[in-house]
Amino acid sequence: MANFRLGFIGAGFISRFQAKALQGVRGVDLAGVFALKGAKELAAYSKSLGVGDCKVYRSVAELCKNVDAVAIFAPNFARLEIMQKIVDAVKAGAALKGIICEKPLGRTVAEAEALCALAKQTKLPTAYFENQLHMKAIRAQLDQLAAVQRAMGPMSLSRSAEEHSGPHEGWFWDPTRQGGGVLCDMACHSIACGWFVLTPVGKPATFLKPVSVSAEVALLKWGLPRWRNDLKKRMGVDYAKTPAEDYATGVFTYQNPETGQRVKAQFTNSWMYDKRGMRLAMEGLGPGYAFEVNTQQSPLEIFIGDQAAEAASNVESALEKSTASRGLLVVEPNEADLYGYVDEIEDAVACFKKRKDAFLNFAYGLEVTKLCQAAYMAAERGVTLDLTDPKIQQELRTYKSLIAQGRGGEQLYRK
Repeated sequence: MANFRLGFIGAGFISRFQAKALQGVRGVDLAGVFALKGAKELAAYSKSLGVGDCKVYRSVAELCKNVDAVAIFAPNFARLEIMQKIVDAVKAGAALKGIICEKPLGRTVAEAEALCALAKQTKLPTAYFENQLHMKAIRAQLDQLAAVQRAMGPMSLSRSAEEHSGPHEGWFWDPTRQGGGVLCDMACHSIACGWFVLTPVGKPATFLKPVSVSAEVALLKWGLPRWRNDLKKRMGVDYAKTPAEDYATGVFTYQNPETGQRVKAQFTNSWMYDKRGMRLAMEGLGPGYAFEVNTQQSPLEIFIGDQAAEAASNVESALEKSTASRGLLVVEPNEADLYGYVDEIEDAVACFKKRKDAFLNFAYGLEVTKLCQAAYMAAERGVTLDLTDPKIQQELRTYKSLIAQGRGGEQLYRK
């Protein structure tokens, strides 16, 4: 049987990470890529990894005609245009079996709703790529604690964090193109993960109903003159004019619709973790039991002294977003598998072959977008937002944060 042919739209950082993940997935080839830049490099990288004879295509339509499923890994601001081209390709006869979109589904609720509406026109299965819900550590604790949860009751408190020193590319730093700052970029992970681990065993990912959210955002490092100037020089983004938050934290309250029990999910994210590289930390607490995940607890550590450091050519070869090439370093031998990328690809392909949505589909991505935007709204207004209020839900459909509008200075620099 021929391998499942996957096509990438976009050839940036996440595409390379996903290509690396394909080394751990059987029966799937990276068969093609379309991107405005970096396509040839990604194709060569794919071949060097042995994950497929990746061909460079000149358009989304051409790619769609030659693969079994496409994955949208392009920048946030290009998603709607790309999705429309996929719809056009399917209507023109492209025999796709599914469509993937990397988080976040939209920069606003309106964008996410538009993507869902376009996907429905294709009548194809969808997959929303939120890798942290697929992490083996998260799934293993669920399996290990399943019997305990049934006996003692579900978890009542979760904490999720993702922190690193900042994105790789300029558009990520630009709130008008990315959709915000670290809350849009990374809190979508932490919010989804916190919601998921609190969900009782055997229930769907959206089982718990959002009740309220309180949140804070701040510009703690990258708004200071020294770092603001550094950012402008390296990334071409001026935080004196259009700043985004580099820190976000908050608490969601959810309710079990069957028992009425309320549970809490805390999230914390930052772009100022100048330590050993990207850190993912998750924990859950239940009556008489708990779990904890820390991705910086690796079975491998290395030490590089000052003299030897000159030979270290790529500090990120040890750990994503690493900022050091010397000292005691954490090394993760297989980050793509650690973070859940391998498992989310396996899930999507297996489901697409059966003509059904992946475990997380576009509709789920829309719900996470609503939660992220609700956190922005709560932080902007300085209130605990009632998510059961129909008026608030209606406002969220057209809401665009001050930060995403390029007016973040009114919020982040106010006295």
